[in-house]
Amino acid sequence: MLSSLKIENVAVIEYSEIMFDRGLNILTGETGAGKSIIIDAINTVLGERTSKDIIRSGADKAKVTAYFEELPSHTLKALEELGIDCEDDSSLLITRIINYDGRNICRVNGNSVTVSMLKAIGRELITICGQHDSQHLLVKEHHIDFIDAMADCEELSESYRETYNELKSVRKKLKKLLSAEDERENRIDFLKYQIDELTAAGIKPGERAALKKERDKISSREEILRSLAAVEALINGDGESRGLSEGVYALLENLQSLSRFDDRFTTFCENLEELRYVLSECSSLSSSSLISDDGEYGDINAIEERLDEIYRLSRKYGATEEEMLSYLAKIVEEYNSLVSGDEMIEELQDTYNELANELFKRGCYLSDCRKQTAIDFEDKVVRELHYLDMPDASFTVDFREANATENGMDEVEFLFSANAGQEMKPLIKIASGGELSRVMLAIRCVLSDCDSVETMIFDEIDTGVSGRAAHKIAKKMHELSACKQVLCVTHLAQIAAYADNHLYIEKKRDEDTTYTVVTSLDSDEKIKEIARIIGGDIITETTLDSAKELIAYAHNN
Repeated sequence: MLSSLKIENVAVIEYSEIMFDRGLNILTGETGAGKSIIIDAINTVLGERTSKDIIRSGADKAKVTAYFEELPSHTLKALEELGIDCEDDSSLLITRIINYDGRNICRVNGNSVTVSMLKAIGRELITICGQHDSQHLLVKEHHIDFIDAMADCEELSESYRETYNELKSVRKKLKKLLSAEDERENRIDFLKYQIDELTAAGIKPGERAALKKERDKISSREEILRSLAAVEALINGDGESRGLSEGVYALLENLQSLSRFDDRFTTFCENLEELRYVLSECSSLSSSSLISDDGEYGDINAIEERLDEIYRLSRKYGATEEEMLSYLAKIVEEYNSLVSGDEMIEELQDTYNELANELFKRGCYLSDCRKQTAIDFEDKVVRELHYLDMPDASFTVDFREANATENGMDEVEFLFSANAGQEMKPLIKIASGGELSRVMLAIRCVLSDCDSVETMIFDEIDTGVSGRAAHKIAKKMHELSACKQVLCVTHLAQIAAYADNHLYIEKKRDEDTTYTVVTSLDSDEKIKEIARIIGGDIITETTLDSAKELIAYAHNN
């Protein structure tokens, strides 16, 4: 249950900490005192949309903190699925800060969460029923939501929705293929041209770098020959001077002679033997390169032509050989897909027909489940309406077949008649404010059995109601408060008399500012407040006696 609510710098409330009890918590006060601000604050801490406009004038941020105690196991499980760990005593602390720059800070038990997560958590904690709900009731597109809230058809809904989404995906693919039939032929021709061009080119990874290297070699032929001749002369001599090979050999002989007397020269001998081997290999390579010079060089014109071809293709299909080959693989796949388009269309059409049949079958199952639920729903709502001082009221759920949507194949509308012999009509055409409030309360009472949320808030749901009907509404909410925590904002004395915890909202002024104060009333203060509701600002012995009588009646019935 909601144990406390702390409001800081929200509208005209500078600071207020409100304590709530089990049972029926009543909020009363003069019009404009700030009752709606408290509901707005609760909506804020539950993750509903808000803006910086709620920040009290002169403050840089607004803050709302809600503390929940003794959460039931199913709520704890739902919070765990959302990744929220509760305290060992099953309590939950939620804080939301609205900064003037528009930033939101949301924390649950000290952990940062997003606004969307906060909203999901809020749905598990509190249900708010108010004037907005009454307007919601007038929109027939929402009526199916009330039936689904009571129906035990979650598996049917899920399987239907999965099939619907599959059908939607297949339909999108079919539409794309069928609408582009002419373009498909042109695309096939264009892709074939590109595939042929790239395939005929026979591009290989690294080819361009290898060709450039070969081109550089050919262009530097004279320099290479000079270097080879110089290497050969340096190693083997040129007739005028002996080469490195002969010099190393002579050096080695002398070092070997010395090594017989001093072991320190042995290592040098081994290194010179290795050097002789290296010089011999280098001499062989340079000699063979000089001898076979004509066979080592390709046709530079052919190389240039090939490089030009690769460059031309790279401008069209990719900067590197790898990119061009990747593009080739991609268009081959697209080409094959387009060529087999007729076959794909036929396969998709068969799949579409199968899914459409399956969707219809699952939609019928879902519709049957809803219609069975609607019979029970109608009966319970009518009984609640009769109790709420509408003895001749009739209520029915009208089903019509509709085009398949994500939510099914049903169009649902609530039809209502307040008086005997009156034709059943849509709510929007016949329901007065008082009638609509009672219809909403009746529906909420019916759905409370299948609603796992522990706290319900009724925000002026008694609009347009008075007299005996007000007593019935009050008694019905008091009955609800036996199994749920109920918060009710009201202007009716009959409802306020049933309060287990009566909170008075009062607007005060000082020299500079206007602010709202929330006070929990004791028994004497409660009598005076109910007397004020009955008679206005002038409280007499008569209104006080009437208030006492209402309270006594509420506690004895």
